[in-house]
Amino acid sequence: MQPAPLDATSGALPAPSAEARAHSERVVAHIASSIAAAGGWISFADYMGAALYAPGLGYYVSGTRKFGVGGDFVTAPELTPLFGRALASQLVEVLAQTGGDIIELGPGSGRLAADILSALDERNALPKRYRLLEVSPELRERQHAHLIGKIASLSSCVEWIEVLPERWRGVIIANEVLDAVPPHLIARQQGAWYERGVAVEGEILALVDRPLESRTLREMALRLFPAQGDYASEINPAAQALVTSLAHRCDAGALLLIDYGFPAREYYHEQRSGGTLMAHYQHRALADPLFQPGLADLTAHVDFTAMAMVGVGAGMHVGGFTTQAHFLINCGILDLLAGSSDIQSAAYLREASAVNKLLSPAEMGELFKVLALTRSCATSLGFSSGDQRHRLEGLGATQ
Repeated sequence: MQPAPLDATSGALPAPSAEARAHSERVVAHIASSIAAAGGWISFADYMGAALYAPGLGYYVSGTRKFGVGGDFVTAPELTPLFGRALASQLVEVLAQTGGDIIELGPGSGRLAADILSALDERNALPKRYRLLEVSPELRERQHAHLIGKIASLSSCVEWIEVLPERWRGVIIANEVLDAVPPHLIARQQGAWYERGVAVEGEILALVDRPLESRTLREMALRLFPAQGDYASEINPAAQALVTSLAHRCDAGALLLIDYGFPAREYYHEQRSGGTLMAHYQHRALADPLFQPGLADLTAHVDFTAMAMVGVGAGMHVGGFTTQAHFLINCGILDLLAGSSDIQSAAYLREASAVNKLLSPAEMGELFKVLALTRSCATSLGFSSGDQRHRLEGLGATQ
């Protein structure tokens, strides 16, 4: 089997190398085998899970470069260390109340960990442990090398883990994690309900709809989708289950969810009738989720109302919800920028450009949100102005 050919709009995309193409062919063969074993069709959630996480093959567990200029996308910590330094201010507030550890989920290149630890060290506020939950051996090696290169003297408090701890106290950071949790794709067409999945047609993978069999998914879609008209979007019980598990395991602390997304009322707006799913390849956003499996990232926006609701249901409280711009400004990123270097220097201009991307409504400032779920602590700093908990409507999510 072969990966799907480039479509007519992809002429500007960099062609994958022969080695990368061969890797994608192996990923496609693995997925095709799963489809055959399942009777000819798998849910999109299963497809995305394999494309991103299949051992030794998936996008996040293979050796390809993902982050930064040479990868497929740039996250906030890759833009500037001021993101982590501002976030550290919020961590200081929580750790002063709860003690405990910092746990970072999906720590990427390790830059965020290095920036946070450096900032906490300057404030004499280091936790006993900074734990990085990472399942990719290749990324663990890259993170270790970065941390040794940047903060060797602080590396003794860093610990890698592969599973969630049974109990935790302190802070969990999930920066651009939930968007990579595979969702189900549900569609309503002429009043009938379908689940969108993946099958083999000819020699390529194809999206194929089948009648929706899951009562749970149907009930969720009935509650969330607009009442009328054809409509398709994502529903993500796996992301809800992850947040529920994290909340149940918390003794005291804050779970900080930083990602792009919307409250439910905006996520499932009637004008957003095609969902939010996209692929990322070489800094391009693509609509085709079947493009070069194993070489492209796959993401869907986060339903923050759903995350708030399950957190509250598991005994935590919503400590705050706001845009990334408000959160970072509240945490002092503009003061950090002003003190970073001479205002007329090239270094300052680079940092100012990066901060602008983090704060601008046209860039990351409005689309990215920060949700704090708390137990036995307050997160007043990051939400001291611009708190938008009122947007998380429904079933006590604003408690």
